[in-house]
Amino acid sequence: MILIMEAIHEAEDMTSGEIKIHLENHCIVDLMDRVKTLFYSLGLIATEHRNAVLIYIAIIDKKVAIIGDEGINRLVDNDFWNKEIIRLTNSFKQSEFTNGIIETVRSVGQKLKAFFPHQTDDINEISDTISFYDN
Repeated sequence: MILIMEAIHEAEDMTSGEIKIHLENHCIVDLMDRVKTLFYSLGLIATEHRNAVLIYIAIIDKKVAIIGDEGINRLVDNDFWNKEIIRLTNSFKQSEFTNGIIETVRSVGQKLKAFFPHQTDDINEISDTISFYDN
C-alpha cells in the first residue's frame, strides 16, 4: 500500500489533478453506479479544476473501473480510460497487482500533467491514502 500511495504522491506532484484509489472486496451493485456513488462520496467532484480520477477495484469480484471528472474527461481520448482498465486487468492476470496499480497511476498522472500541469499554488485537495470498504 505504501508503494501505491508514493506513486499517487509522485504523480500528483506533476499535476493539479487528483488520483484516488478505492478498494473493496465485492461490488454488489451495478459497477458504474457504485463508482459514481463513490466519486461523489469521496469528494472527487469537488476539486477546483474538476480533474480528479477514481481508480476502483473490487478485489474478489475482479471488477475494475476508472472514471474522471468532467475537466479531464473532455480532454482525453474517448478510449483512454478503457486502455487504462485493460492495462490494469492484464497486470492482475499476471499476478502483478501492486505494479499494475502503480503503472496505471503513473500513466493517469502523465495524462493529467499534459492537461493540468502543476502550479506553484496547487494544494493536495484529496488525500493520497487508499480508501477501502470491507464488504
